[in-house]
Amino acid sequence: MKAVPEESGSPRDLMSGHNRWSKVRHQKEALGATKGRRFEKLLREIAAAARTGGPDPAGNARLRSALESAHLASVPKEKVEAAIARAAGKDGGGHDEEALYEGYGPGGVAILVECLTDSRNRTASDVRARFEKAGGHLAAQGAVAWHFERAGTFDVQPGPTEDAVMEAAIEAGAEEVVGHGADGFEVRTHPGDVHAVHDALARAFRVGPERLTYLPKETVKLPDADRARSVMRLVDLLEELDEVQAVHANLEPDEALLNELR
Repeated sequence: MKAVPEESGSPRDLMSGHNRWSKVRHQKEALGATKGRRFEKLLREIAAAARTGGPDPAGNARLRSALESAHLASVPKEKVEAAIARAAGKDGGGHDEEALYEGYGPGGVAILVECLTDSRNRTASDVRARFEKAGGHLAAQGAVAWHFERAGTFDVQPGPTEDAVMEAAIEAGAEEVVGHGADGFEVRTHPGDVHAVHDALARAFRVGPERLTYLPKETVKLPDADRARSVMRLVDLLEELDEVQAVHANLEPDEALLNELR
């Protein structure tokens, strides 16, 4: 169990900046996306989660996460129920397939693109075009994924001390706590443990929704600000695609670029 303070000066401190970038991007996405487009992405994820893990959120961490995100975004209940019915094939509709595309952005930044699509060929072509437009390229399967690890995460809202969060996280079975200063903490777990750890900490603290994500094992800090901006532009271009559910990159932007994003 590790605690990673925001200004630790250790090699793992690189991850804190990456996390701040991810948080800012998610906030911008929630504010900038049209409601209909955001709803569609969330409903696709609900259907995929229910299809792969079953319709009962009690035993399906991915579905729990998707349902909580939909609730926070105020997706109508009837649309959520329809998505779950679609996953069970009750509406006779087709199913999206999961696809994970791997590539490199400017400066050799590793990028994973999670998609849900009814046409792998079309989506692969669209993703490739976005990479090339921003000065990157699509890579072969397995060429990039090893840079990342699957994890469960959730935020603890500001207020408690690091010691209090650490003690509760250790007792609950978390793997790591990352400090974000005034923004609170991020708790990381094995993907299968995130619900139990989330529930345990929710009894003592204000917590955000649980998420299943890809975390970079190491981050890349580009000395060339223009190249770093090109990577961020590539992420934006990819996220504009309807089939793209999430984009993960191991870029470590400096504070000036984070301020630009804000």
